[in-house]
Amino acid sequence: MPLHTESFVQGLIDQGISHLCVVPCSFAKFVINEAINNPNIEYLPCASEAIACSTAAGLKMAGKTPMVIVQSSGLTNMGSCITSLLNPYGVQFPIVTSWRTYKEGDSEIQHKHLATELPELIKAYGYEHEILDNENLDNALAQIKVIGQSMKIGVLKKDSFTKVELLPEHRLELSAYTPRSKFLIAINQAFACSDTSFVGTTGNVAREMYSFMPETKNFYMAGNMGGALAVGFGAAKAGKNVVVCGGDAEFVMHMGGLTTAGRYAKDINLTYVLFDNEANKSTGGQNTYQTHLNYIGIAKSSGLNCHEKMLTDVQEFADTLAAAQKQGGLNFIHVKCGEDPEPPRPPLEVVKQNSF
Repeated sequence: MPLHTESFVQGLIDQGISHLCVVPCSFAKFVINEAINNPNIEYLPCASEAIACSTAAGLKMAGKTPMVIVQSSGLTNMGSCITSLLNPYGVQFPIVTSWRTYKEGDSEIQHKHLATELPELIKAYGYEHEILDNENLDNALAQIKVIGQSMKIGVLKKDSFTKVELLPEHRLELSAYTPRSKFLIAINQAFACSDTSFVGTTGNVAREMYSFMPETKNFYMAGNMGGALAVGFGAAKAGKNVVVCGGDAEFVMHMGGLTTAGRYAKDINLTYVLFDNEANKSTGGQNTYQTHLNYIGIAKSSGLNCHEKMLTDVQEFADTLAAAQKQGGLNFIHVKCGEDPEPPRPPLEVVKQNSF
């Protein structure tokens, strides 16, 4: 039997854990849900794993007792923080990462390397790994306590926790917005067989592009979350016409891509479309908690030519995208959209196609 999630989180609280600094992973979905539901622990969603680690370090040095939860592919983003902040300053708190497995044809390709090499990565950071006991609650909580006081990183296996649903007040309500698939279908109709290249960010954006944009030239970026704009910028700087299809969680992970591309706004033909569904959909649908952000304002201040209002209408979006690509330069379009059912992953041979 998996660990009883409510009891696990209560056990963390009893140990004094004050904050969960998290970049969502589906393996930890139910722990995240319980942390959001429980008023006695604070859930801090972070833009990247490096931010989660640095935030936890600040909390610890200020007298709090944080815990970090990330997924294995994102542990690489924490490397600099772990090796150049935690290690030399002796800052310790529990770090737990999922260990994503890999099965040919049934897993995201970004997990293939760390499916076998995660222990070696943790070792390279100067830590040991300890697999969390997912059958005995007392053992698991004891492990968390030890991990938080030693040079260890906890490793979380799949299906370790019982199901916890978000309380109604914490659930997203996006039924008023058009599902993203409708916008992608419009892109497919407008750009079928054109020379425009489309870059889909990791997660459901790329998966939905595979399902709903079969007649366009697509690159499905299965990993490297936050890097879609930079990949598109590189291709545009090489002379290609590019549209990057991103998401709200992806937008904030590596915003240096915005400022870098913005330096060359007049030299390229690239449109960055932000599909904003307020959620980390592919890792369990967790709220990104980013409604405080002015995406258009951030993009504009980074040097992008922005459509001045958020779009919700499919036809208006299609017209705006066509006009942006026609005028050239570096453009930004913010689209508010709803959700679609979980789409299938593109086949591995399609994902590996890497030519624009």
